[in-house]
Amino acid sequence: MKILIACEFSGIVRDAFIKKGHDAISCDLIKTESKGPHYTGDIRDIIDDQWDMMIAFPPCTDIAVSGARWFWYKKQDGRQQAAVDFFMMLANVDINKICIENPVGIMSTEWRKPDHIIQPWQFGHGEVKKTCLWLKNLPLLRATNIVNGREPRIWKMPPSKDRSKLRSITYQGIADAMAEQWG
Repeated sequence: MKILIACEFSGIVRDAFIKKGHDAISCDLIKTESKGPHYTGDIRDIIDDQWDMMIAFPPCTDIAVSGARWFWYKKQDGRQQAAVDFFMMLANVDINKICIENPVGIMSTEWRKPDHIIQPWQFGHGEVKKTCLWLKNLPLLRATNIVNGREPRIWKMPPSKDRSKLRSITYQGIADAMAEQWG
């Protein structure tokens, strides 16, 4: 399959699909942090290139419930609407199989409830990070390795210049489950 991993700089999901024999490329506005096929630029430049599947991780800063106290300000300056519009552009693209990943946020009311909610601890990582998946022509992900020691490490992460990047990296166990079950 020809797979587009949208809004991913880490290459973790891309590489999981490549290991399964797929033609996968990541795309983000920033350069990838690992070797592998990556388009540095706007996803809209390549989104119409005949993909079989897209897994998208759109920026959540302006639409996640974790920033809800700022929603009023974001509505006033247009950032929130721009984030909703970008999310919906991804949701409406003409690709047969789509997964859009985002934390709990306003898309549940702006568009629709997610098809599936997963946690890292269901895929071998002892952490809590409720993650929503909106799916098109893809089955729900089955848990692969439920672990006990659960901690909200991401939520407790201190402020830093790389905080948003670090919070956005997909867990390897989730990437592997996507490649195994959807590839």
